[in-house]
Amino acid sequence: MSRILAIDTATEACSAALLIEGDVKESFIVAPREHNERILPMVDELLAGAGLDIQQLDAIAFGRGPGAFTGVRVAAGIVQGLAYAADLPVIGVSNLAALAYYAFRVYQHEKVFTAIDARMDEIYFAAYQVSAEGQQTLLIPEAVISPEDATGYQDMTGWVGVGTGWRYSQRIPFTPEVIYEDLLPHAQDIALLGEQAWKRGEAMSPEQAIPVYLRDNVAKKKQER
Repeated sequence: MSRILAIDTATEACSAALLIEGDVKESFIVAPREHNERILPMVDELLAGAGLDIQQLDAIAFGRGPGAFTGVRVAAGIVQGLAYAADLPVIGVSNLAALAYYAFRVYQHEKVFTAIDARMDEIYFAAYQVSAEGQQTLLIPEAVISPEDATGYQDMTGWVGVGTGWRYSQRIPFTPEVIYEDLLPHAQDIALLGEQAWKRGEAMSPEQAIPVYLRDNVAKKKQER
């Protein structure tokens, strides 16, 4: 079994989680603009509570975005520093995937449209199917789009919407059966998805802890045209 630390600062939420042999402890708070001050004390408290030194972990996972530019950068920078110091691999986990896993873990939803408010009148958007065993399949790739450009399915049976991007639900051209617009990513789900990735051999070296900024991708595509 694995020992994985996870942190997330990509949205208004700030959270850390410690996964040890299937058991997860999490510290979670909504604290905009306080991520730098909050996250390391959370990590220290979790490790102290488990009686572990960071060198005893297998890997460190983090919410790699999409999300707030500053918040995603904070998480990547802290994970790089911790991983270098402890000689540990890192695992980047999509914040949209973490939202989908939350909906599965807490509410048993297996078909999830995730949307995070991207400001500037846009949303970060994706769709996932989660199997009964907790394995995710990405059905609609991550993108930063206007709410009107979100794509659904002809048959919406069983689909739910999760995340702050659903504040624009009246502008999104389809309606899931249930919407959880106030949910934010949790480090617990990043730890659980991180463990799956670690078992698949997808851990990386610390210098590869790179944030994902979907707006950068859009800008690159425009420059290539």
